[in-house]
This record gives sequence, structure tokens and C-alpha cells, in this order.
Amino acid sequence: MPHAVNRRLLDPERIIETSSQLQRRIAERFPKSGLSRVAEELHTIARESAIRADEFDRPNIPLRIGIGVLICAIIAFLIVTIMSVHGTDHLFEDMSNFVQFLEAAIGGIVFIGAAILYLISLENRWKCSRALNAIRELRAIAHIVDMHQLTKDPERLLHGPSTPSSPKRVRSPFQLSRYLDYCIELLAVTGKIAALYVQNFPDREALAAVEQVETLTTGLSRSIWQKMMILGQLPAAPDEPKLPEAEIVVDRSAIETHSQ
Repeated sequence: MPHAVNRRLLDPERIIETSSQLQRRIAERFPKSGLSRVAEELHTIARESAIRADEFDRPNIPLRIGIGVLICAIIAFLIVTIMSVHGTDHLFEDMSNFVQFLEAAIGGIVFIGAAILYLISLENRWKCSRALNAIRELRAIAHIVDMHQLTKDPERLLHGPSTPSSPKRVRSPFQLSRYLDYCIELLAVTGKIAALYVQNFPDREALAAVEQVETLTTGLSRSIWQKMMILGQLPAAPDEPKLPEAEIVVDRSAIETHSQ
């Protein structure tokens, strides 16, 4: 029986399916291209993201047991220390000794309290560190996609001879339209993978990093969109299909978005 799909949450399996289909489409249209290798790497990250997101959501039982043992040991040490004070009542006959003991006790309690808080937050900080490393990978992927589309200028299809250092041209407006469209889709999937990491792990620092990735991918998509607008105004070659109006062809039915 198929599992029920929560329409308000991102489905990792759908993201993997979408990235796989996108990778195949790019490889079929532009075989052995750099963009197809980027799509393959993004698909690998999408598969890994499902495992990582599940790890962020599940409690780390061994780590929690170790932290619990350490906290119990600290509390036990504190109790033993307090009980040992009963045999040293003569130390409190002098006010100066009492003040020194009180200062030492307060400092010890503060130190032990800070140690306990550190141990309690250790699991969350460990998960946050892993999430930030994964999000940095996605930020790098977004910049790599941008580098691939950087030299894909629609105006170079119209005029101007190439120089020895000129980048390789896409042969037709239709192919360039497909190339830019694939770049937009790659950026969209990149943003969805980033959002998946914090879907069930609402850490403030991780959320801020995801928002930065989404802002980055949105900004890059807008710059590509401007190229597609220019490309849509160019005349098509006789043997090429007529270009439709610039349109972001993202398989939105394969990605379940969530509302916050």
C-alpha cells in the first residue's frame, strides 16, 4: 500500500525523482557536457540529502546516553563534595574562611552549570555543524551552475566573430533556450534540497544559511530569466522550432512544497 503523502512537507523521494529526471534530460540533450556532470553531482547530493535530513530529525541515542552519563557523574561529584563539607564545620568559625568557601562554591556551581548546558546542547550543535557543511555544498553547486551559464550570451548568436579564447557557442537559439532552462531547474532543485535539511530541524543558524541559499538561487535564476527574455525576441532559424515565451519549466508536480 503506497504511503500517504503530506502535501505540506517536502518529500525527499520526489526531490530525488525530479533530480534524476533532470539529470537524464540534460545528458540526453547535451551529452558529455559540463552541465550534465553538475546535474549528476546534484542528483548524488539529493540522494544523500534524504539520509542526512533523516539523521537531523532522529535523536542520536548513543550521544544522548553518553551525555546523560557525564551529567550524572557531575551531579554525583557535586553531591559528594557537599556531603564532605559536614566534617569541616570548624572552617566556618572564621568569617574570612567562610567567604572564601562561599566564593569557591559559587564558582564551582557556575562552572558545573555551564558544563551541563554545554553537554545538553552538544547534539544540536553537532547536527547544526553537519547541516551547515551540507548547505555549503549546495551554495557551491549554485555558483557552479552560474559559471556554466555565464558565457551563454544570447547576443553572441547574432553577430561577432569568435576569438581563440572565446567560449564554445551553443549552436542555435533553441539549444540555448534549453540550456538556460536546465540551469534554472538545477537552481530550483538546489533550493529545495537546502529547504529539506531544515524541514524538521529548525535550528536558527541552519535556517539562516538555507535562506541565503534560496536568495542566491532566486537571484541567479532572475539573471538567467533576463537572458531568456532576450532570447525569446531573437528570430529562430528555419530548421529550428519556434521558441515559446520564456518559461521556467520546473517539474513542480514532482516537488511537494511546504507552507510555513
